[in-house]
Amino acid sequence: MNKTLKQTLFWTPRIAGILFVLFISIFALDIFSMELGFWGTIVGLFMHLIPSMLLAIAIALAWRWEWIGAVMFIGWAVWYMGTMRGFEWFVYVMIAGIPALIGLLFLAGWIWRKQIRAG
Repeated sequence: MNKTLKQTLFWTPRIAGILFVLFISIFALDIFSMELGFWGTIVGLFMHLIPSMLLAIAIALAWRWEWIGAVMFIGWAVWYMGTMRGFEWFVYVMIAGIPALIGLLFLAGWIWRKQIRAG
């Protein structure tokens, strides 16, 4: 396995995961338009950011154990597709397809971890 492919398999799912977490975190900002008061806004913001926090923890753990990232990101995609209804197809591609792809990249990194981490 050449050096470029090793670096791509190592860094791509991690960077893409971080970018995805930032992307879904943006949706939490709608809580500020609800005029809930200070504590209502804090609680609402926390509730909106739970998925972001879970996926951020998954990325942190997947930095060492790629299989955790594969399970968490693919699990997120399956959960989203199974529970959310009534959206346009592109919403499912963005919110479920991208993490599924990230999960598959973590899976590939886990399968070839010995070659990737070899000197």
